[in-house]
Amino acid sequence: MDISVEIGGLKVTRNPADRLITYSLGTCLGVTIYDPVAKVAGLLHAQLPQSSLNGQKALLMPSVFVDTGIPLLFEKAYQLGAEKKRIILKLAGATVKNEADEFFKIGERNYIMARKLLWKNQVFISGEDVGGCIARTVSIDAATGIVTVKSGGVEKIL
Repeated sequence: MDISVEIGGLKVTRNPADRLITYSLGTCLGVTIYDPVAKVAGLLHAQLPQSSLNGQKALLMPSVFVDTGIPLLFEKAYQLGAEKKRIILKLAGATVKNEADEFFKIGERNYIMARKLLWKNQVFISGEDVGGCIARTVSIDAATGIVTVKSGGVEKIL
């Protein structure tokens, strides 16, 4: 069953029938995690790099921000039995969509924030499809951990 993850949202599951999916990753960053032993899958659709941009919103919706969304994604996965040492993590999105983003560099800043946070916590990126100017749809199959990225009408396994 497809479970949609909205902008600024996250979902985790250990139901093998589930496929987590998020659409229109432009400057946003999609983060997938999978524990192949516990069979726990998670997907985050983070919109902005730093929670310090809006502390009130960060309290109400931490998954909007990369720096609070990624730790929350891991925490939710741990609650379902995932373990950090087994996590397979992949990133998608962080595009430059227009001239305005060329100025604000939201996509680039989202990606940099994720890399810094993951490196600091010794979590390695297993695959990524980031940059460019085409929005992406990302999904993760809870039974297999297969991450699929669709952009520009082309679908590929990440």
